[in-house]
Amino acid sequence: MVNYLWPSFTLLFAILFNRQRANLLIVPGLLLTLLGIRWVLGGSQGLDLPGMAENVKRNPLSYGLAFSGALIWAAYCTVTARLAGGSNGITLFFMLTALTLWVKFLAGSGEMSFSYSALVYLVLAASAMSFGYAAWNVGILHGNVTVLAGASYFTPVLSAALAAVLLRTPLPLSFWQGAAMVCGGSILRWLATRRRRSAGS
Repeated sequence: MVNYLWPSFTLLFAILFNRQRANLLIVPGLLLTLLGIRWVLGGSQGLDLPGMAENVKRNPLSYGLAFSGALIWAAYCTVTARLAGGSNGITLFFMLTALTLWVKFLAGSGEMSFSYSALVYLVLAASAMSFGYAAWNVGILHGNVTVLAGASYFTPVLSAALAAVLLRTPLPLSFWQGAAMVCGGSILRWLATRRRRSAGS
């Protein structure tokens, strides 16, 4: 759940630093999307705030890193459009990431084993990540950041739906309730940014 704070931070930073106009509908839109994600991820347990607080106490480093990652990614999305000058730096990002992972692997004592299925999964994962990041960067540079941030809230919903299909498990009512909240919140956020822009023009 902490990881999925980054779309909210992205929208907040766009309003604060990139002068994205928005009206008060942005507040219920943000709250509804966050509640919807929690509803989807919580499953039958629902919104368990004491359980969440206990998890944070037991794993402060993990949650701290997830929170830092959400802030860093939101800052990247906000700053890229202003400083990149239309240039897409995703190739450099992947080169530096690959270099870092190779250094980490070579510094450790792990062994690399190859198999046909592992190579297939590697190619599929690399393709999905590279095309996803490339498309995201094009959207950040040439599109509407608030629309992208709103659409990104569907990631956990789609992930849960795909996992249910692959594992052949029925989706509970809480999934559909959470998905409806995410859709409603995203529509409110879109209206919050669209109305002000139309009025200004």
